[in-house]
Amino acid sequence: MAKVICLIAPMATIGALVLAQPTFAAEGGTGFYLLGSKSTMAGYLPGPGFYGSVSNYFYSGSGNIDYQAGGVTVSGNVNADAYVGLPTVLWILDQDVLGGNLGFSMTMPMGGKSLSADALLTGPKGGVLGTNYDNDHWDFGDPVLGAIWGGHSGNLHYTFNSLLNIPVGPWEKGNPLNLSFHRWALDTTAALTYLNPSNGIELSGAMGFTFNGENSDTNYKTGTEFHLESAAMLHVSRTLSFGVNGYFYDQVTGDSGSGAVLGDFKGQVLALGPALDYTFMLGETPVVTNLRYFHEFNTTHRLEGDAAFLTVSVPLGGQTSHK
Repeated sequence: MAKVICLIAPMATIGALVLAQPTFAAEGGTGFYLLGSKSTMAGYLPGPGFYGSVSNYFYSGSGNIDYQAGGVTVSGNVNADAYVGLPTVLWILDQDVLGGNLGFSMTMPMGGKSLSADALLTGPKGGVLGTNYDNDHWDFGDPVLGAIWGGHSGNLHYTFNSLLNIPVGPWEKGNPLNLSFHRWALDTTAALTYLNPSNGIELSGAMGFTFNGENSDTNYKTGTEFHLESAAMLHVSRTLSFGVNGYFYDQVTGDSGSGAVLGDFKGQVLALGPALDYTFMLGETPVVTNLRYFHEFNTTHRLEGDAAFLTVSVPLGGQTSHK
């Protein structure tokens, strides 16, 4: 991809940028916050203690490039797949803080991406160049630090959560398959869960914003991103629930910086799918599993595809109540 030789200088510039980060919003076409990570039981904070979890995130999507600038036309297809493992340690303090509990977390992402792309570049004088790219890459991502506060009031459970991306993971300029972002990013999310134990009805929602710093090596600043997630579940027992969940994403400010030469794109996407939560005992230890699937539609300036989470959580010490 980075070695594509084009017929004229403008085609070289646009071709390399389009294939390295297709004409989608957010640098590299992806955001720091994983959409769909807060749906079922989004507002519920477990009791004081230590917890360990591993979220397995899968994504497969595609998109079309269709862009014109300076007499140069770029058109083609992009197909991408990703797997990200997210081992997380959560510590919920025992002390009362403003009527609730305060917790801290750390996540170390690891996984891989694969990308295939083909593009047809047409110059202002009619010159045509076809190019293609097919590659995959596995690596570690940026570590993520988190802080969460949560409380309960009858059937209502609520949390306020912040996640900070620390840009110290491996990153290579010009590589579209970096798992790290090479930029600071802060996400703030508020979540609410209504759970009625008498009829098993759960309604959960989470709303937040992601604020992105500038990538100093590419001079690209991804715009501010809004995300909304929700779930409607039926708890048929204390250990099993099922229902539907979804998310909405909208980039509220455009990309900027001297590196955003293709424009201030703003992305948007909707997704909907089934969800299943199941808790089982491993000896005397409760193991909480969550399976969530999302099919994306109504997409603008983003890949459109399917996403899934498989999360396994266990208490490492302290209270073990889940519902």
